Amino acid sequence: MARKVIDEPSEDIVANAKKDRAARRNPFARIALFIRQVIGELRKVVTPTRKELFSYTGVVLVFVVIMMALVSLLDWVFGLGVVWVFGNPK
Repeated sequence: MARKVIDEPSEDIVANAKKDRAARRNPFARIALFIRQVIGELRKVVTPTRKELFSYTGVVLVFVVIMMALVSLLDWVFGLGVVWVFGNPK
């Protein structure tokens, strides 16, 4: 048997929509809410220990050196390809 569809929104949805509309009208309330949420998120931040900090720094530096080598190698290879295709200008 088919279910009957109700076209009227539930009371919860109506109440939430009214709250949302009221909050949208006041920009200062939205700014205050944003600042409260930022402070709440910043309280969750965990500062790394000295050992972790040195470890993370080492990983980043090694990655940067590897990427520099890769980009330099590609630049050199493409440079050779350009000279081979177009010749050496004199």
